[in-house]
Amino acid sequence: MKRRNGHGQWKILGLGFLLLALIASGCGGGAPAGGAPGGGGATPVALKGNPEKGKELFLGTCASCHGPDAKGLPGLGKDMTTSEFIRKQSDAQLLEFIKRGRPATDPANTTGVDMPPKGGNPALTDQDLADIIAFIRTLNPYRP
Repeated sequence: MKRRNGHGQWKILGLGFLLLALIASGCGGGAPAGGAPGGGGATPVALKGNPEKGKELFLGTCASCHGPDAKGLPGLGKDMTTSEFIRKQSDAQLLEFIKRGRPATDPANTTGVDMPPKGGNPALTDQDLADIIAFIRTLNPYRP
């Protein structure tokens, strides 16, 4: 009777664990995305925005409060062309901010008017928001 040395079994078992580790690392582990102030997670993959598409989307959603020229409407939205808040936020941070919105009860809200999530248009995708941000950046570039 031949006796096996057992090394082959350990190699197979080790390769199996290595394969599982590689698969698990590729899945991302379900960690929450961050990137926004206080987000605390990994920064999401940046989407490339199209400012021309963004302008159309802006006019259809954001202009109702921020005006067609993004200079704000009295008693509604702030002037986005001179906003220091916008200027200092990265595109990923702005994306998360627009997705969340800002209620009137937020101490940082200086208008007393709710900014609804996605400007009140739940149909906007992350790509649509990236396009809107690309348009906004033509008016107010990012300067950390």
